[in-house]
Amino acid sequence: MAEISSGFLFAAFILYLVGTFLFGGSIRDKRQTAAGPNRWAKAAVAVTVTGFAAQLVYFITRWMASGHAPVSNMYEFTTFFGMMLVLAFIIIYFMYKVSILGLFTLPIVLLIIAYGSMFPSYVTPLIPALQSQWLHIHVTTAALGQAILALSFIAGLIYLLKNVDQSKPSKKTFWLEAIMFILIMTLGYILITTGFRLANYETEFSWIDKRGQADTMVYHLPAIAGPHEWKLAAEGAMKPLFSLPAIIDGSKFNTVLWSLLAGIILYGLFRLIARKRISAVLQPLTRKVNLDLTDEIGYRSVTIGFPVFTLGALIFAMIWAQLAWNRFWGWDPKEVWALITWLFYAAYLHLRLSRGWHGEKSAWLAVIGFAIIMFNLIFVNMVIAGLHSYA
Repeated sequence: MAEISSGFLFAAFILYLVGTFLFGGSIRDKRQTAAGPNRWAKAAVAVTVTGFAAQLVYFITRWMASGHAPVSNMYEFTTFFGMMLVLAFIIIYFMYKVSILGLFTLPIVLLIIAYGSMFPSYVTPLIPALQSQWLHIHVTTAALGQAILALSFIAGLIYLLKNVDQSKPSKKTFWLEAIMFILIMTLGYILITTGFRLANYETEFSWIDKRGQADTMVYHLPAIAGPHEWKLAAEGAMKPLFSLPAIIDGSKFNTVLWSLLAGIILYGLFRLIARKRISAVLQPLTRKVNLDLTDEIGYRSVTIGFPVFTLGALIFAMIWAQLAWNRFWGWDPKEVWALITWLFYAAYLHLRLSRGWHGEKSAWLAVIGFAIIMFNLIFVNMVIAGLHSYA
C-alpha cells in the first residue's frame, strides 16, 4: 500500500510539472481575451486538478497503510502542506481566473514536495502522545490555513515583480532578488541531497555531545563542518574543514552549508547565462498583470486563511494541549511561533484596513508572512527541540 501511495505522489508531481508549462503557455498565448481563460489555461487547470486528485489518493492510501492521518513527520506534513497549497490555488483560481497565479504557485508546490521527499518516507507508528483524533483535526486545519495564507505570498511576489523597477539597483531589487536566491538555494539543496543519496554516500563520526557524553552522528553529505570533538568511524572519508560547538547539530549545519554552496553555484550560473537578475528575467511574464486584482487576491487569501489558521493552529491546538498535557498553553517553541504567525497576520489585516497599506506595502508584508511560515516549517520543526518538533 505504501508503494502505491508513493506512486500517486510521483504522478501528482509530474502532473504539477506539466501544469506549470501549460500555465506558461497560457501567459504567452497572444490570443487570450477578456472573455475568459484560453485553451492553455483550461488544460493547465484540468491537469492541476488531476494532479491534486492523484495526491489526494496518495494521502488516503498512506492513511490506510499507517492507520493514522499522514501528517506525523516532516515527509508527511510537508507533502500534505503542498497538497493544501494546490487546493487553495484551485479555490482562488475559480474565483478570479488568473492564470499567472498557477505559473508561480505550481513551481513552489514542486519545491515543497521535493523538499519533503528528502526526508525518510517509511511508514511508522504514532508515538503515544500523538495517538489522538485531534492530530487529524488540529494539524490538517493548521496546514490548510497556512497554505491559503501562502497564496498571499505568491500574489505579493507577482505584484512586486510587476511593480518594482528593475532598470537600476535598489533596496527593493535587492530583497526581491534575495527571495529568488532562497528559492534557488532550496533547489540546490534538493539536487545536492538527491545526488549524494543516489551515490549512497554516508560518513559516521563519533563525537562529544553538549552533555559531555560520547555519541555517533551520520552525515549523508561530505563533511565541511564536523561535530564537536569528532573522530571518523572509518578511514578514507573526507575530513571536516572545521569543528562545531557541541550545541550545534553538525549534520544539519553541514547540510545548510552544502545548500548555500549549491545555491550560490546555481545562482551564479543563471546570472552568467542570463546577464541579469532572476527577478528581471521573470518580470516580462507579469506584463499583463492587473495590479489591483493581484492585490485583491493577496488580501482575499489572508481573509480566508487567517480564520482557518486561527481555528487549526490556536483553538484546536489549545483544546488538544488541554486534553494531552492539562494546560492550554506551555510556551513550547512551536506554540510560540504559531502565535507569532497569528499576530503577524492580525497586524497585516490591521495595517491594511486601518492604515491603508494596500498595493506594494501589502505585498511586502505577504512576503514576510510566508518567511515566518517557512521558518516555522523548517527551522522550528528541525532545529529547535520541543514537544512539537519533527527533528
